[in-house]
Parts: sequence; structure tokens; C-alpha cells
Amino acid sequence: MPNHLVSETSPYLLQHAHNPVDWFPWSEEALEKAHREDKPIFLSIGYAACHWCHVMAHESFEDPQTARFMNENFINIKVDREERPDLDSIYMNAVISISGQGGWPMSVFLTPDGEPFYGGTYFPPTSRYGMPGFREVLAAIDHVWRDDREQAFQASKQLVEYLQNTSAWGGGASSSLSVGDLEKAAQKLVANYDWQHGGWGSAPRFPAPLTIEFLLQQGTRGLDQAVQAAGHALKTMERGGMYDVVGGGFHRYSTDDRWLVPHFEKMLYDNAQLAQAYLHAYQITGESSFKHTCEETLDFLLREMTHPLGGFYSSLDADSEDQEGKFYIWSLAEIKEVITDREELEFFLKIYPLSEGGNFEGKNILQKSIPENQLAADLGISEESVRQRLTNIHHRLLVARAKRTRPQTDDKILVVWNSFALKSLAEAGRSLGREDFLLAAQKNADFMLTNMYLENRLYRSWRGGQARHNAYLEDYAALCLGLIALYQADGNIRWYEWAVSLGSEMKTNFTDSAGGFFDTRHDHGNLVVRPKGEQDNAVPSGNALAALALLQLAEFSGDLEQRYEAEKLVAILRENCLNYPSAFSYWLQAMDFAVGPVQQVALVWPAGTSRPAEFIERVNRYYRPRTILAASAVPAGGIHPELLQDRSPLLGKPTAYVCQKFVCLRPTTSPEEFSNLLDQDS
Repeated sequence: MPNHLVSETSPYLLQHAHNPVDWFPWSEEALEKAHREDKPIFLSIGYAACHWCHVMAHESFEDPQTARFMNENFINIKVDREERPDLDSIYMNAVISISGQGGWPMSVFLTPDGEPFYGGTYFPPTSRYGMPGFREVLAAIDHVWRDDREQAFQASKQLVEYLQNTSAWGGGASSSLSVGDLEKAAQKLVANYDWQHGGWGSAPRFPAPLTIEFLLQQGTRGLDQAVQAAGHALKTMERGGMYDVVGGGFHRYSTDDRWLVPHFEKMLYDNAQLAQAYLHAYQITGESSFKHTCEETLDFLLREMTHPLGGFYSSLDADSEDQEGKFYIWSLAEIKEVITDREELEFFLKIYPLSEGGNFEGKNILQKSIPENQLAADLGISEESVRQRLTNIHHRLLVARAKRTRPQTDDKILVVWNSFALKSLAEAGRSLGREDFLLAAQKNADFMLTNMYLENRLYRSWRGGQARHNAYLEDYAALCLGLIALYQADGNIRWYEWAVSLGSEMKTNFTDSAGGFFDTRHDHGNLVVRPKGEQDNAVPSGNALAALALLQLAEFSGDLEQRYEAEKLVAILRENCLNYPSAFSYWLQAMDFAVGPVQQVALVWPAGTSRPAEFIERVNRYYRPRTILAASAVPAGGIHPELLQDRSPLLGKPTAYVCQKFVCLRPTTSPEEFSNLLDQDS
């Protein structure tokens, strides 16, 4: 018989809808039942692509004996962390406080009021790996609840006080910001960089797109070491292993230092953010492999993670046929079935050293042993020829791989992750001249604004025609930034109008009077604490996204008060940014924009004439993280940015105004002079 999850839309929750455990979604019904029956709550939080979530489900939640004990003694609640980041954040902080580490599946025990008193992550069914067995944990918690409940209440009181304290930041004194601060943070990141293997820290290694982006920004300020570290990190990942050289796109992280053996799930947020990093690296360095990787990654999103209406799916599972990575690995015999020409096989094996024994569980993960330019030099051909030959082989391998059992897709659509993809596609379409990328960005933006903004509010998640769950701060802020990027790419005033509206709603519904923003709307519902995220993780903190969104909007509108409030928010976290730059990398990106100087470009042309491509191309050619573009035919309707007010075409020709703080240099009708003004002013 199905449990209470059967009416949910989340693929993760639906995976558990037929467990013998009587699961509830997080709801008033479940909390009231816990009060009524005087039972503790067992809260399990995970996500659809989580390998160890599947393991614990098979071992424990599908076991009738374990389920019977859970049903008799607990109210059991299952949460998709991607739908409810508020619950995930609150209880993850509690678990880290209890055990010193976090992860998924998250397993937390709560009072009927939702207050945590014990928790951990994955528990095996019986004691092993130095961990207590899940059945033992259940029995121990049941004993405490029945016979020593005061111990549980004392623990929950201490944990709730801790959670309240961690959400109370934002009221401190702000500091002045400077270019020197940015340089110090970048130098600290470069000093801690692993020049042997690439990346930061030890295995497992995560791709760190936020850190890479910040370093690329500092490269535009002339810090060459920052570009070298960022470029090295990108090159080590794109060789393969962590990166899927056959189908494009990145896996979630590497289990080893060499980026060879990944955790094979593919997340939308990773691929959207990494595609943008590769795009910006290409714009700075001109390195063709970065452009290639950016395009392949976005092509993968369009091919495999796109809903027909234009939204992007959340993730691809790590497992297929109950084996992690099976979809992506190759035996030498399988490779030979595809590459039948001897000379072509020899070429392929020069760059991918495959063997009968393999490099992962008897099979091969494809990772280049030498760079493409080195192979080109060895063979006496051009690098482009090497890449084209490899692309042709990869395509045939992709066709062969498509016949395998495909990993499951978590096909729910989340605003925040879609907004990262929207921004990447808009920028890549604008900079690389890829009309398909720009069309995908436009379709995605229209999808979210049409299907996920209903009854004067934004919703977090959409699947099967249903928009559900209040949107969070990160959803509003990320969508605002994505729409600003799209407006700058195609000039459609609709996107700017929506960005302004969402920014206004964000300030109205999320502002904390003590400073900064709460993660949840003011009418979100009761939680043990109203979360207020500070630190960046795999995705930026909602507050960091909000700060940058408001800073950018202020540059278009001239709203000095809004700019001041956003600058103050960034400045409050100055010391954290300098001391822990890898944990505050998106904050540092916002700080970079706040420090400026920001270059404002107003481009106008007579109505009825075409958009001046020769001017647009000059703005798009290089990575300009502190440049904004407002462009329009004149006269024009709609709510245009203040930056365009009183700007008119000279002599009936397209005219560019390059400004700082709304003070402009001489307008020009010459594309060449415009280029000089851009470079001089920046």
C-alpha cells in the first residue's frame, strides 16, 4: 500500500511512496499527529540523485521489520532537500553540531514541536564501519523518549539556542571595501591551490566554480596568478573523469585527488555554473578548449536535461541497474566495437590510455593522459584537427552509450538552479553567437515567469504541471540576476521589468530589520528558527545573490539608497571573506562589483533600424564583470532603465554612452572609438 507520499510531485519522495515505512511529507498533519500520539519524529532528508540515500532506503526503509518498529514508535517524515532548503539548512546545522559532519541522507530525531535532539547521516542497518546500526539507533531513541525524555528536551533546547545564534548575523558594523581586500583574498586562494592535481583541499574534491569565477574576476584587474590558478583548475577537470568527455557535462565531485573517479550524479547547478566559468576563462585567455567545454556542457543540458516547455531538470542519478557509474564506464572490448579502424583506435589510445583491467572496477573511465595540443605536436597536425577527430569518435561512443540503461532523471524544475542555467545560456549565447543558447534562455525565462509565478508570488518547484512550495530568497535573487543577464543579451525590456519587480518583492518579503535577508518569506510558516544563510556552499548563499542582484539593479536605475544597503550587507561580511575566501567566494564576487568601478554602457539607435551588431559585439568580446549594458531603440515603450533616460541617437546613427555613476564620457557613433572608450574606462 502506498504511504502519504503518493500525492507528492518530487521524484525523490515518490521513490519512497511504496516503502513499508508510513512516510509523511513535512506538513501540519504530520506534526499534529506527533503531538496527538506523543511520539518523536524521525526526519529523513535526501535527494533523488543521492547514492547513499538509495543505499539506506534499500537496507532499512524497504525492510518490513525496521519499518514496523518505525511506524509503531515514530512519526516518519521524508523531505526532498532540493524542494525544502529551509528544513535542510536548519537540520543540517543541527546534525553538524551533534556529530561534527553533515551529508545525505540526513537522519534527525525531533520533538513533536520540530526541535532536534539527535541526528546523523547514513546509518547502516546493523553496526559496521565504526557506525551504530540504524535499528540500534531507533531502539536507543525510543528508550530515551519513553524513559528519559528530559534528556531529549535538554538536548533540543541547547540545539535550538545554537540554531538561533547561527541565524542572528547581519547586525554588525560594516567596514570599508577596497581593491586591496580583493587582492588579499585572491592571493590566499592562490597560495592554497594544488598546482600538482588542481583544485583546493584533499579528496573528495569539488569543482569550486564560485572560487574560480572570483579568481577570473581578479584576472580582469590584472592579477595574472589568479587567472593561472583558475585556468589550471579548469584544465585539470576538463580532461575527463570528473568531466564526461563523451556526452558533455560534469559529475558532482571527484572521489580522488586526480579528478579521475567521480561521484557520477550530474547536477544542474554544477553544470550551469561551470559552463559560465569556462565561458569567462575563454573570454580572458582565448584558450579554445575552454570554449569547447562550455559549449559541450550547455549542449548536454539542452540535449538531456530540458523539458519540452523550456525548464531544466534538476539532476541525473549516479546509478543505473543498481551500479554506480555503470552508464559512463567502458571496457576495452566495448571501445573496440565502436572504433573498428585500427589507425583511429591507435589515435584514441594515445590520448586515453585504456587497458583490459581498467582504472575503475575492471572498466575504464575516460580521462586524457596528455593535452590535446601536445598530441597535436606529437602527430604534426593542428590542435583543431585533434579536437575534431576526438569529437567524431566521442559522438559515436555517445550513440553506442545511448543504448544502455539510462540513469533516472529527477525531472522537477527548481527556480534557483534554472536561473543559473538561464544566466549561463544568456551570456554564452550573447558572447559566442550561439542563437540556440539565447533561444533556450528566452524559453526558460518565459517558462518560469508563466508557470512558476502565480497569484502574485514565485514558487520554488514545478513538475507535472504543478508549481509547489514558496520560493526562497535564493530563488528570487538568482532569477533576478538571470533576467538581468538575459536583458543584456537580447534587449527585451520584459526581462528588465520582471527583474525590477522581483527585486522589490525580495526586499518587501525577506528583509531582516537587523540587516540582510531571511531565507524564507515573511508568510512562509512556522519553523523552529527562521533561517538566514551566510556561507556559500555548492551554490551561492541567498544573501550573497541578493546583494549582487540589488547592486546590479542600482546601476541601471541610479537608486543610490539600494546600492548603499547592498554595499553595507557585503561590508558586514568583509572579515569572513578575507579569512575564509573559499567559503565566501560569491560574496567576494559581489564585493568585486561593489568596489567597482562599474562601467555603465547606454546604447541607443533610431526606432525602425536594426540592433547595431558592431557595437554589441564590442561589449561582448571580452569578459567584463563590472560592465552593465542597457540598449534600446529610441523612442521605446515600457519601463526602461534610468540609464537610458535622455539618451538619444546622434545624427540618426547608433550611439554609445560609456558612463560611471551616471557621469558619461562623450557619446560616440563610431564602433572603433566605442572600443577605445570601453578599454580606457575599464
